[in-house]
Amino acid sequence: MAGLVVLGLIVLAALYLTLEPLRRGQVADPDAAQRDDLMAERDRLYMELADPAAGDRRPDLERRAARTLRALDALPPAPGRGGARRLALIGTVAALLVTAIAAFTVVPRWQLASLDTGEAANVQAVLDLPQLRATAERTKTNTDYLAWGKAAFDSGTYDQALTAYGNALKLDPRQPVALRRLGILLLTRGEQTGQEISEQDATQAALLVQTAAQLAPSDPESQLLLGYTLARFGQSRDALDALERYRTLSPSGREADELITALRTRLQQSDPALTVYAANCASCHGPAGGGGIGPNLRVSTLTRAAMATIIRQGKGAMPAYPQLSGRDLTLLLTLLEDWQKAGQ
Repeated sequence: MAGLVVLGLIVLAALYLTLEPLRRGQVADPDAAQRDDLMAERDRLYMELADPAAGDRRPDLERRAARTLRALDALPPAPGRGGARRLALIGTVAALLVTAIAAFTVVPRWQLASLDTGEAANVQAVLDLPQLRATAERTKTNTDYLAWGKAAFDSGTYDQALTAYGNALKLDPRQPVALRRLGILLLTRGEQTGQEISEQDATQAALLVQTAAQLAPSDPESQLLLGYTLARFGQSRDALDALERYRTLSPSGREADELITALRTRLQQSDPALTVYAANCASCHGPAGGGGIGPNLRVSTLTRAAMATIIRQGKGAMPAYPQLSGRDLTLLLTLLEDWQKAGQ
């Protein structure tokens, strides 16, 4: 809406620049009387000079005609419609320039301001992509390749992202962003092209993502893409651990919610420890131990013995669970220890 308002104001300004000179019309000529007299004298002298009977009077007529013409030339130009038309033409050109500039600057910025942060970033990436690509192809520097890759990745132009990140890694093979994004693009290329990826290529792609996670373990995107990659290879427990780390690093991130739910369901069906946890602990500590009403169990530093005591006897707001069988308690403690190790 704001963009339309700005565009409307620009159109009104353009109309004003175009029509105002025409509205002024004919401007008064302060030398009109003298100009008319001289032009009438000029025309009369021309008629007499054209008469064959002028005879001896011709030299005098020619001198008088020359004086009349010099007097006309000495007068300032008469204002008229031609000036208004020229001004209108200039105004039209100026209006077109203002409108064109606004179309590529002011209006897009207002339109971006009306979008949420993510949508605005994607639109801006599309707008910036041609220039960033041209710059990277000209300079061939790592910084420009990464900027081009980011814009291509964010705008969904994945073929360009593959090229940009591939070139960046040739210059420096230890770049987490380029590694993980190139890896996930290669891994999902089949979904984009409809061609099945080979096992060798899939393994290579997974290695890129895992290397990126090792280089930048505290980066949310590293854990997010690692989780997707591990899930694709059927490593559900490790995938869930990576995605839970992602949620811990980026509490507002919602990209993995559906996959986390699917992995939890799958694991609870096949993992008796998760079944025990879901029945007794998930309501307070979160479905995967990430915290809720109760603390985050994945960052706990309690020993196995201390955890067993708290589970059996309770502590503070946490109730006791004396009814747990020995088998269920052992499964639960092993699960919690695994989470602690994964969170370290």
